[in-house]
Amino acid sequence: MEERKIFITTTDAERLRDLIRDMKNPNDHERIYLKLLTEELLRAEVVEPLNIPRDVVTMNSLVKFRDMETREVYMYSIVYPANSDFEKGRISVLAPIGMALLGYRVGDVVEWPVPAGMRRLKVEEILYQPEAAGQYEL
Repeated sequence: MEERKIFITTTDAERLRDLIRDMKNPNDHERIYLKLLTEELLRAEVVEPLNIPRDVVTMNSLVKFRDMETREVYMYSIVYPANSDFEKGRISVLAPIGMALLGYRVGDVVEWPVPAGMRRLKVEEILYQPEAAGQYEL
C-alpha cells in the first residue's frame, strides 16, 4: 500500500513530541507505539494551525471512519491520553487506532498494526475539527 502524506499542526507536533519525551517507563507495548508515533511525526508535513486543511484529522477532531474488513463505522474524537474516555467516544492518540488516524484526510485508507493484527481504516468524514472551528489552542 502506498504511503500517504499526513499533516500535523505545529501545535499538535510540539505537544506530541513533549508527550513522547515525557513518557516515563513505557512497557514494551507502549514502546512500540511511541516509536510508531515518532515515525509518523518525522514523515508528517507540519503546518501552522491556520493552514491545516479542513479534511485532516487533527488532535481533538471527531472523525467518522470505517473498518474496511468488518465494514463497521465508528466515530471517535482523537485526544491526549489524559482526556481519553472510550465510553464517551474519546480515544487516546497513543491507542493504535487514534495514532493511525491522526494526520490523514477524508477518503484516505490507513493500514495500521493493532494488537489483533493489521487493520485497514477509511476516514469517511471529519465531523468536527478544532482548527476549522477557529479553536487553535485546545
